[in-house]
Amino acid sequence: MTDEPNKRTFLSLGAGVQSSTLYLMACHGEFGNPPEAAIFADTGWEPMGVYDWLDYLKDGIHQMAKDCGRTDIRHIPIHVIKYGNLREDSISNVLTPPGDAKPFASIPLHGYSLEDRPMMMRRQCTREYKVTPITKKIRKLLEYKPHQRVKTNIDLWIGISKDEVQRAKPNREKWITNQWPLLDRNMTREDCKTWMIDHKYPVPPKSACLGCPYHDDNTWRDMKMNNPKDFKDTVEFERIIHNGLKDSKGIVYIHNSLKLLDEVDFENAEDKGQLNMFNNECEGYCGI
Repeated sequence: MTDEPNKRTFLSLGAGVQSSTLYLMACHGEFGNPPEAAIFADTGWEPMGVYDWLDYLKDGIHQMAKDCGRTDIRHIPIHVIKYGNLREDSISNVLTPPGDAKPFASIPLHGYSLEDRPMMMRRQCTREYKVTPITKKIRKLLEYKPHQRVKTNIDLWIGISKDEVQRAKPNREKWITNQWPLLDRNMTREDCKTWMIDHKYPVPPKSACLGCPYHDDNTWRDMKMNNPKDFKDTVEFERIIHNGLKDSKGIVYIHNSLKLLDEVDFENAEDKGQLNMFNNECEGYCGI
């Protein structure tokens, strides 16, 4: 982070625990000069709880601060952008005649190679539906025209915590410098949750696409039990794309067992009458 006058600062908001904590800490002035705006890239396939939480971040906390006479909570605008609908674009790749479908960014689905070995498809969805749209939005906020060379230096804050430091990578754009304020403070995901609770905020839901193949069984179990509508939506999606996307070599699955979701046993030890000694929480792959 820097106070250089020629720097512009933005925040990449995933609306999960870490990036939400980062956003709220900035609203509370914990990093000095705050980012001028946060940007949320909507894949069109987030859990409804994420959209509700995003509305709370956009309007709820600031209305609460106004009602309570709090003048120490800054208003950092949130821009919501959308490249497309990942679910519908994926289905279109299956159902639309060749040549008519929208260019497709592949999901890392599970399947078999030509040698009948388990494999995952390439993961292009994060870049196409998250990273690239955020970069384009920053260019637009800076009032650059398409293809115009950017001469402004940008610090982009990203909510990566200590327990997922391996995800902290430089930006591909030379004019953007990724910054990780939570890492600078040595904060873990649990530290973020503690900060939320200490400041009287609810802990947000996990932010990740409903059909993300990186979900673990705890996440699927929770969705099946507590959000059956979301689980049904994902099951229906998998049934449609199961016989192969146009860029794949055969049938594909969301779950790494190479079984359809509604055929996988997601019961855990407690469901089967065994004691869970650890009560571990899933660490999401995309929910930053």
